[in-house]
Amino acid sequence: MIHNIPSQRPLPTRQLNLESELLDYLAEASCQPEADTRIPALGQLSSELHVSVSKLREQLEVARVLGLVTVRPRTGIHRQEFNFMSAVRLSLFFALAGDITLFDDYSDLRKHVEMSFWHEAVARLTDDDKTRLRQLVARAWEKLRGSPVRIPHAEHREFHLTIFSKLDNVFVRGLLEAYWEAYEAVELNKYADLAYLSEVWSYHERITEDIIRGDVDSSLRAFEEHTKLLPSYHTHEEHRGNGATR
Repeated sequence: MIHNIPSQRPLPTRQLNLESELLDYLAEASCQPEADTRIPALGQLSSELHVSVSKLREQLEVARVLGLVTVRPRTGIHRQEFNFMSAVRLSLFFALAGDITLFDDYSDLRKHVEMSFWHEAVARLTDDDKTRLRQLVARAWEKLRGSPVRIPHAEHREFHLTIFSKLDNVFVRGLLEAYWEAYEAVELNKYADLAYLSEVWSYHERITEDIIRGDVDSSLRAFEEHTKLLPSYHTHEEHRGNGATR
């Protein structure tokens, strides 16, 4: 084990090779949170960064797709707070476009990430967060027991993301948010087996009560058991083939 390693300051952004003058500019600006979020017009940036406007336009599109800036008529270009989900979503969706069954691999990654950070995430939940979990469970049961039955997907997504909402790790949150984007993209949010949905929400209810009671280990066991119920993409396709509602 190595001891007594001196603390180091973060590397200045210019020492990181982002291969884009505009991304360098945005990275430096992000180190000054008090600065105006508005980005100068491309003509002004071209003179400041010594890059052609046409090249800046290309770099701007990359930054936009990565969620680093917004570009709107009249309001101009504004930098955004870093959100790992945007980059992960783009890469993940590209992979799924080539082989949609790769969703199962990402689902497995998501499960292990949640299990690894479960205790830390639950410890940060507030009383309001715990109340919100109960409300989501109640609303889901209303949909499942109503006539007609409705799939509580919005509640499902919010339930899981609420558990990790206070976790101070932008990368973990981004990975989990991207999972739910993909979940919807492969249409698992339209999985309509009532018995399956009822069992899933029984687990969600158990997880909630364990968390509120302070039994985090039990809530994690319930989560792990519950993940074994989740349909893979292959299972989803089999149910669709058997006439399940999309």
